[in-house]
Amino acid sequence: MTQGNSEAIPSPNIWYHPTSYEIENRGVDPDGSIWAAMRRVRDWNGADVLDIGCGSGFHLPFFARSARSVVGVEPYEPLVGMARRRVQDNGLSGTVDVRAGGAESLPVQADSIDIAHARWAYFFGAGCEPGLAELQRVMRPGGVAFVVDNDASRSTFGGWFRQALPSYDPVGVERFWRRAGFTSEPVLMRWEFETRADFEAVVRIEFTPAQADRILAGHAGTGVDYAVFVRHRRY
Repeated sequence: MTQGNSEAIPSPNIWYHPTSYEIENRGVDPDGSIWAAMRRVRDWNGADVLDIGCGSGFHLPFFARSARSVVGVEPYEPLVGMARRRVQDNGLSGTVDVRAGGAESLPVQADSIDIAHARWAYFFGAGCEPGLAELQRVMRPGGVAFVVDNDASRSTFGGWFRQALPSYDPVGVERFWRRAGFTSEPVLMRWEFETRADFEAVVRIEFTPAQADRILAGHAGTGVDYAVFVRHRRY
């Protein structure tokens, strides 16, 4: 999502399948392991929060429960509209602002953000340097940026990911984030869905039809163990 508003790289899941991606969001990390890892670094209570690549705004109400202010930035106009409706429907218009824009040119003032959150917006590492430069501009001294992405080195989902993208280099990606000044905390969370149909719908927006068929034929149930990195950098 990181190429600016008019040049954004399409996200093949949420851009084209927002209904299934909403199901995915509801099934991700039911135990709150990612949030707990973030809070161990810095809580967002009373903070000014920036959600980069906020999509349909799923995480905005969560941050708004305790943050002073929340800005969601999203390059894809249909998702911007969905996020704004979510904010309005939750009565959060006084706390949460959704703005159209990309990570390379964030529509926020310099030195105005305490907590930045980017989830599955940067997971290939190299290529997102302009977005990371923007973080340098907008973060307040002492602020923390979080980047949540896949840990392809372990877990059942990590195995699916490696098979689907054999060119993916987890070692090289980790080196990139270390050079960028981020610390990576490994977190083992899980997907868990209400029904098998929901699980299958989500798998099918994350993988090609052939890959999804193979995964679903070999994996029973309504969930899967899923390893991620919660990366963070203090400014």
